[in-house]
Amino acid sequence: MIKDPPLLTIRRDFPRPSASTMQAFAGVPTGYVVDAMGGRGGLDYRIKPLAPQVTPLVGVAMTCHCGPADNLALFCAMATAQAGDILVAATDAFTATSVTGDLLLGMAKNRGIQGLVTDGLVRDLAGVLGVGLPVYCAGITPNSPARNGPGIIGQPVTMGGLTIAPGDIVIGDNDGIVIIPLAQADSVLGKL
Repeated sequence: MIKDPPLLTIRRDFPRPSASTMQAFAGVPTGYVVDAMGGRGGLDYRIKPLAPQVTPLVGVAMTCHCGPADNLALFCAMATAQAGDILVAATDAFTATSVTGDLLLGMAKNRGIQGLVTDGLVRDLAGVLGVGLPVYCAGITPNSPARNGPGIIGQPVTMGGLTIAPGDIVIGDNDGIVIIPLAQADSVLGKL
């Protein structure tokens, strides 16, 4: 008998950095963090801020794997995330459709989410800028995704040349995004 796989696989409980650790990274430029990590830790150069950032973005990674042309997992990640989290949406670098637009990002902002990082594309530029949530992506397209799944939420994802686990620390500025693995947070702070 063939059984359909679940549409979504969700992990809600994972280790998170302390509030004091997150405060210690506030305002630290990505270049300093990369230097403290031996010259590595930045995502692929194509993942850039949609609009210039005034202050560095800092938050906890809430990961999801959407796969190409779908965003069901991203909606679930938004609903599962805690205030202060950053949505990290892997799309396998798919560029034929967007992964999200202003509707989801407006809901995310209302939930206290700090930003979105994706290796995919976004849409609704004027609306996204109006929402005011920092977005780091590979570009813009008006093409829409589907919302069918399958998807994975709260598990490690690979994007931009790095593996990102839920609970890792995400820092972004105008140079791009840096990921600090949770297990290395204290060491990186010591070097900073």
